[in-house]
Amino acid sequence: MKILFVASGNSSQGISPIVKNQGESLQKAGLSIGFFAITGKGLKGYLNSISDLRKTLFADNYEIIHAHYGLCGVVALLARKREKLVVSFMGDDLLGENRADGSVKLASKFVVAINKFLSRFFYDFCIVKSEEMLKELHVNHKALVPNGIDLQKFYYINQYEAAKSIDLEKRNKLALFVSDPSRPEKNYKLASEAINLITDYEVQILTVSGIENSELVFYYNVADVLLMTSFHEGSPNVIKEAMACNCPIVSTRVGDVEWVLGETTGCYLADFDAVDFAKKIESALKYAEDKGRTNGRERIIELGLDSESVAKQIVEIYHQVLRN
Repeated sequence: MKILFVASGNSSQGISPIVKNQGESLQKAGLSIGFFAITGKGLKGYLNSISDLRKTLFADNYEIIHAHYGLCGVVALLARKREKLVVSFMGDDLLGENRADGSVKLASKFVVAINKFLSRFFYDFCIVKSEEMLKELHVNHKALVPNGIDLQKFYYINQYEAAKSIDLEKRNKLALFVSDPSRPEKNYKLASEAINLITDYEVQILTVSGIENSELVFYYNVADVLLMTSFHEGSPNVIKEAMACNCPIVSTRVGDVEWVLGETTGCYLADFDAVDFAKKIESALKYAEDKGRTNGRERIIELGLDSESVAKQIVEIYHQVLRN
């Protein structure tokens, strides 16, 4: 089975590690996976990629195009010949893009409407990442498939050794924030305000973005707690990667986070309120002092959120699409 992944290649890492890892897990499952990176930002940049994608499709006999993110689905739709088209929606392409106050931008509501229309009439299958997204998409040809993670890349490391690996001198408690703080939807303001309210511990926020995916394992292990304050998410890999490293977590109720955390001790859900978030951070830090690390890795394995298990679900979707 020959599949072409179509995804944005505009980041410093090219195609997102999340998409790359999924492709690699499918290759291990015996599929032939090609990658097409869309470069050039904005609608114009994406539309300019249509002719290049069309050339790629003519040069090889792909059976399925798997586009990752709504706008990539539009490009694939306009470029395809007779290939089946599967589109993975990642979050704001179905939920909308947030302003700093959490409200959804008007322009993004229009984009969401287009994505829903195309899903209903033109896409052969749609994959979403959370129950919230599943409810937003009113079509029958859809499935909820969270992102999987590679358990061989994310695992427990002694905190001292992790700090040594990234040349970090650890003096205070570290609260890890894995995203660009300038992105409004990530709601960094809540994390900052919550940390400022903590009096029982000396806590420093460590923000990490734009680094190699392979380096993140050291940050999850050096951190005393991972913070996620987003207004919305699909199936955030940050949470699952941190759990695979048994890192305590405090997160808002977004995407599939509540389901993924389950009853894992040392992991807490918080409101969009700095006081409540601060209390949960203090609880996580106390847990880390008393108990050490969590059993998050066991939870990830229990839910089948490793890359291999998720790959099996996607392969079955591909077979279903080709049968129809």
